[in-house]
Amino acid sequence: MRILRKAGDVPKRSLWQKIKDVALMDVAVLARGGVAPGNLERLEELLLEADIGVPTTLRLVEEVERLATRGFVKSQDEFQGALQKGITEALRAGNSDPALMLAASPPSVILVVGVNGAGKTTFIGKLAAKLRREGKRVVVAAGDTFRAGAIDQLRVWAERAGAEFIGAVPGADPAAVAFDAIDAAVARRADVLIIDTAGRLHTSEGLMTELKKVARVITKRMPSAPHETLLVLDGTIGQNAVQQAKMFSAAVPITGLVVTKLDGTARGGVVVAVHEALDVPVKFLGVGEASDDLLVFDAGEFAQELLGEE
Repeated sequence: MRILRKAGDVPKRSLWQKIKDVALMDVAVLARGGVAPGNLERLEELLLEADIGVPTTLRLVEEVERLATRGFVKSQDEFQGALQKGITEALRAGNSDPALMLAASPPSVILVVGVNGAGKTTFIGKLAAKLRREGKRVVVAAGDTFRAGAIDQLRVWAERAGAEFIGAVPGADPAAVAFDAIDAAVARRADVLIIDTAGRLHTSEGLMTELKKVARVITKRMPSAPHETLLVLDGTIGQNAVQQAKMFSAAVPITGLVVTKLDGTARGGVVVAVHEALDVPVKFLGVGEASDDLLVFDAGEFAQELLGEE
C-alpha cells in the first residue's frame, strides 16, 4: 500500500535512503557497538526535516544510540527496524484509537473543521461514501455558508456518495444551519450526520469564535453531540500543521485528525508531530481525489511507508 506516493509518481528519495547516504549504516561501526556522534546529529537533522517533530526525534535518536551501544543494532535491517518500531510506538501512544466514535442512539454527529484549502469538502465526500458502503444512512449538511460555491460543491460530493443533502442559503448563520440539520437528521432517521464548516485561518479570532458557537449550538440541540470533531490538516505544510492543530484544539475539543494530500509530499512525519502535540488520534489519511482514496489510519503501515523501502 502506498500512502505517501501513488503508482506512476516520479520516485522520491525515501527517508531511509537519505539516512543510509550519510553513512549511518556503516555495518562495521554498528557491529562494534555504536554510532558516531556526527552521524547521530545528522540522523536528528533528517528526522526533523521529515517533520517528525522535536520530542519524537530526540527519543528516536536516543533509543537508536542506546540499542547500538548495547549491541542490539548491528545491521541495516535492525537499524531500520528500530526506527520503524519507535515511530509506530509514538503513533500508538496515548489517545490513538482510529475508530470513529458513534452515538449509542443515532444520529451520530460529526463536525468537520479546518483551514481554507485543507481538503474538508473532499474529505466529507469520501467519508460519506465510506459510511454508505458500510450500509449507513448518511446526511451531509452545508455549514460552510461563506465560501462561494461551497454549498454546490458539497452537494455534488453528497450525490456521488449516495448521501442525503441539507443545503443552506449563502451567508446564513452556520450555527442555525447545524441546529436545523440535526432536526432533519433525526426526522429522516439518519445514522450519521456530517456537518461542514467554513474554512478559517486559525489566527482569525472572529471566525474561531463563530466555530465555538457552532459547536455550542450543536451540543444545545443534542447534549451528547458532536460525537466527533475532526480536524482536517494539509499534510504538505509541515510544522505549520502543528500550530494550526493547537489553535483549533484551543477553540473546540478536537477528537480526531484527518491528514490530507499525503500523496503529494514525502514529509509525512507531521502526522507523528501533530498526534504527539495534541494527544488526539489520527483517524484518516487522504491520499488522492477519488471517493475511495481515504485510508483508515494504521500506525504500523504508516511508519513503514514514512521510512520507505530500500
